[in-house]
Amino acid sequence: MLGALQFGVLAASIVLFVPMGMAGWHLSRNKMLFFSGALFITLAVGVHLTPYFPSISDLVSSLSASVVLENRDSCVSFLHEIVWDVQPVRVSEFSSNSSNYEESWSWAQSTPVTACGFQKLGRSDASDLLNGSWIVVAGDSQARLVVLSLLNLVLDPEEMESIRGDLFKRHSDYKALIKGIGVRLDFIWAPYTRNLTELLMEFKHNRQYPDVLVMGSGLWHMLHITDAMDYGVSLRLMRRSLVSLLPISPDFGMDGPVTGSISIRSPHMFWLGMPTLVSSMLNTEEKREKMSSVMYDAYNSELYESKLLRQSGGPLLLLDIQSLSRNCGALCTVDGMHYDGVVYEAAIHIMLNALLIESQQQL
Repeated sequence: MLGALQFGVLAASIVLFVPMGMAGWHLSRNKMLFFSGALFITLAVGVHLTPYFPSISDLVSSLSASVVLENRDSCVSFLHEIVWDVQPVRVSEFSSNSSNYEESWSWAQSTPVTACGFQKLGRSDASDLLNGSWIVVAGDSQARLVVLSLLNLVLDPEEMESIRGDLFKRHSDYKALIKGIGVRLDFIWAPYTRNLTELLMEFKHNRQYPDVLVMGSGLWHMLHITDAMDYGVSLRLMRRSLVSLLPISPDFGMDGPVTGSISIRSPHMFWLGMPTLVSSMLNTEEKREKMSSVMYDAYNSELYESKLLRQSGGPLLLLDIQSLSRNCGALCTVDGMHYDGVVYEAAIHIMLNALLIESQQQL
């Protein structure tokens, strides 16, 4: 439909401006009228016959689809182009900030980032976007902080105070139904990759899948097992389960993208990356020894080699907490591992903008 409309506009423009141009070359009135009439008839017939020639229609549609897909993928790649402003402030006893600094962030003002129109969503817009959704966030304490930021965005302060204690019960799940917008939010305590695999199998067994799935692991494995190769094996096993169990498009095969399509609506899926670790600030000797920069890099290498992430042919879009926390800096953390809420707030807005892009919505 859109292609035919654009073609019609082009035809009308030719009909209008070509005769005017010819008039500029001092053609006689009769010649100009004859040419204009013949051109109009030819283009009108062409526009009406185009739908009956599938190859032409398909070509127009494919070109339009390619432009949309290219713009979508391009904007997704710029989602983490964020700049930080960290300034010293006088902190009151009532401040929720863990440091003597005030952190703020915004998307970079480069031309491609500006063209994508990323936006920080307010409570109303975020609620509209997530309305009626089932959201599952599974992982360790980093995932719990992401849930906290999401709830901070969609709930008012009074509601937040009433649930904060339940959300931060140590090593426990948390489930909430936000009645005003019909959102079901589940936090699943799943510190190891095998816990995530078990969760995926549970989805398959129940034949129920969330609309948005955020998963992440690594810190607990690094501290308690300290074996990057074993971590990589667990990621590959999870990827096999993810591809075979969830109703995701077979565009993501076992060894990379393949062709195919399905009719079942696929969940929007994200991988929550590990934060930048500030070794000198870690609060135990065991953490400083086992969670070294060398081990951290080895774990990240296994993640990228597992082909879980979309940029390596996998199904999961990375929420890059590593880059967000690194760029915010050591002033944004008090223990070298858990960062101030603004870091996870940025991750939530990256996720929401990714949802807007993937669903081709605008607010």
